[in-house]
Amino acid sequence: MASSLGDKLVIAISSRALFNLDASHEIYEQKGLAAYSRYQIEREDEPLEPGEAFVMVQKLLRINELLDGENRVEVILLSRNSADTGLRVFNSVQHYQLDIQRAAFCGGESPYRYITAFGAHLFLSTEADDVRHALEHGVAAATLVSHRGGGSDSEQLRFAFDGDAVIFSDEAERVYKSEGLAAFQDSEQASAHEPLSGGPFKPFLAALQKLQKEFPASESPIRTALVTARSAPAHERVIRTLRAWDIRIDESIFLGGLDKGEFLRAYQADVFFDDQESHCESASAHVATGHVPHGIANE
Repeated sequence: MASSLGDKLVIAISSRALFNLDASHEIYEQKGLAAYSRYQIEREDEPLEPGEAFVMVQKLLRINELLDGENRVEVILLSRNSADTGLRVFNSVQHYQLDIQRAAFCGGESPYRYITAFGAHLFLSTEADDVRHALEHGVAAATLVSHRGGGSDSEQLRFAFDGDAVIFSDEAERVYKSEGLAAFQDSEQASAHEPLSGGPFKPFLAALQKLQKEFPASESPIRTALVTARSAPAHERVIRTLRAWDIRIDESIFLGGLDKGEFLRAYQADVFFDDQESHCESASAHVATGHVPHGIANE
């Protein structure tokens, strides 16, 4: 039996992010734990509908098939359910033939404490508090918000990231918030040759690129995009930072404050990560969106 997950890309995901548990969660909120438990046990042979992150997980696990069975991606299920009420979740995993073998059912408590034990590079949940705890422990994490469609019809998995406070630190955004756009642009231009510090998603992006390198560039099952409100002249520092990190982004879109939603739809993102709730609201109309509660915008 494996003692660790080695150099795999590890994604930890809550059951409510993977499957649509809205109906049962409503019963829990209105009628309590006992009614919720009965509801789940009575329906444990009824597959749950896919949730916000389902397509992303499908595409991630398909990468293992492309590597001739060499499992380089591991998806871990983390749940506030007990093992008893969580049986429906695992039955749904089997119904959709998802290769998910490891899980932690925490009986009503937060599962975030197992994220680092599993060595996760990314944690996705619908519980904002769990996401904040994960970020505090150095793991890239996001709260998934509802959306009305989007994503690519192809088998390629497309990630999109905001820059400041997500891939990069929020040091530049703090200048913008405190001193305004002109001061921000002057500061970024003056610091163009000084790499930004890494944000919470830098390690995840690096792990993604490591996996991308196992495929010819023209055949990669993963594509990445930076979708940022920055514009010239604040673009140069971003480009030089990624170059200093030796991290490649497939597409970079500098919007100069334009709404991100239509561009994410055009890119056909499977999931987009942003630190600002207003941007997440706009994006979620087009693609699955993860709010990253990090940086000055969330203080």
